[in-house]
Amino acid sequence: MDHTERRVGARSFARLLGEWRPADGRRLASALADRIRLLVLDGRLPLEIRVPAERELAGALAVSRTTVAAAYDQLRDAAVLRSRRGAGSWTRLPTGPPGGAPPSPFFLLDDTAPHELAHAALPAPSEHLRRATTAAVHDLDALLGGHGYDLLGLPVLRTAIAGRFTARGLPTTADQVLVTTGAQGAIALVLATLTGPGDRVLVEHPTYPNALDAIAARGAHPVPVPMTTDPGTRADGWDLDLLTAAVRDAAPRLAYLIPDFQNPTGAVLPAQDRERLVDLARRTGTPLLVDETLAELSLDGPSPPPVGSFGGPDSPHVLTVGSASKVIWGGLRVGWVRASAPMVRRLAARRAALDLGGPPLEQLITARLLGEVEEIAAQRRIEVTAARDHLLGRLSALFPGWAANRPTGGLFLWVDVGAPVSSRLAVAARRHGLVIAAGPRFGLDGAFERRLRLPCTLRRDRVDAALDRLLLAWAGLDQVEAGVPPEPVAVA
Repeated sequence: MDHTERRVGARSFARLLGEWRPADGRRLASALADRIRLLVLDGRLPLEIRVPAERELAGALAVSRTTVAAAYDQLRDAAVLRSRRGAGSWTRLPTGPPGGAPPSPFFLLDDTAPHELAHAALPAPSEHLRRATTAAVHDLDALLGGHGYDLLGLPVLRTAIAGRFTARGLPTTADQVLVTTGAQGAIALVLATLTGPGDRVLVEHPTYPNALDAIAARGAHPVPVPMTTDPGTRADGWDLDLLTAAVRDAAPRLAYLIPDFQNPTGAVLPAQDRERLVDLARRTGTPLLVDETLAELSLDGPSPPPVGSFGGPDSPHVLTVGSASKVIWGGLRVGWVRASAPMVRRLAARRAALDLGGPPLEQLITARLLGEVEEIAAQRRIEVTAARDHLLGRLSALFPGWAANRPTGGLFLWVDVGAPVSSRLAVAARRHGLVIAAGPRFGLDGAFERRLRLPCTLRRDRVDAALDRLLLAWAGLDQVEAGVPPEPVAVA
């Protein structure tokens, strides 16, 4: 690889760092090193990218070159940077925990450790999954004589997905469905089909971080539209006038939105605004990529109708992404796109350059499980509601200065910690064996330093153990700000 082709400029790097300086101004080098390390581990700073030279970064940050040099030395010692004399320094991923797992807030340290509050994902519904898998193995016999490739997805699964859309109020036929490798695969496929390098993509701000990554991987540019939800309220979170102005001014090639229990705010777009949104798409010719991966997880009453139902069953302006990952299980890696039949054929043609279809067995399992999704979702709602209320109670007791929303659905809380210290708290938490997702992971240019996203998906004992470690990290923030790591806590 020619590393000189991938670099970040000093000014861009300074914006990405955000508010990194410690409150008392001491030990700037350690604070700078901590922030850069977190950017790498969070994925906000790509791997194998050349960082600015010491003198350039010192000028952009208004600090001494000695400060930057000391920070880079610490990062080299931590294996976050590697340097070549006279050529520069590049980011790298340090050695992870046993087993080689990369130390990212979106990667479990192991399957049973109580020390992570980053994943918003539920364990599998074991009995349903075992029963569906046994039946699907027999279903597989009918496919073994074929070649096994299918760009559109198995007809039985496409029919099941179409039936689920129809039951939720959006009449759908199998030729309007394309099966993908998870919702992330669906998002990437739509981006590859409808956008190109340099195109603008409108996004909510904050939003799903992996969607931002997919936009960046495509070479497109996200256009952020701020959400307006405040902790403790049930405000709708979207300013449709502001969104309309953004579409008019930026002329995006695509708009990516999460109207159902928005990730990470938990907000729900009201029915009347869904109609306005589709009308905006129709008038401006801006396709809507609607992410419904959390739509089945309403906790307090029914959800509004699907956005696509306001545009008619054959609308060319609405593409809906769904997934089995949240309501069933992430390990299935089955997602889908619902669009007009001509758009589905266009997506399938583009897909051939990316992959040749998903594994048939997982599709057969998912088709079986979708027949039981009402029962599965009902049990999920009970579990997540109890987990949400328990987490809210524990946060109130342990962190009385924090403010958390009470979402009406979804799998997480969006928490205001009262000060712009989210990234520093993530650094401190790692030193106590806890992985959390800092607020800036969900935004652009270092935004949301006052926020954390916390999942409502863990057993009570694991939540309580993780929150105990988070409390220790919170209490040790002054030491982190001064560049003095707190004493490590043994993790059983």
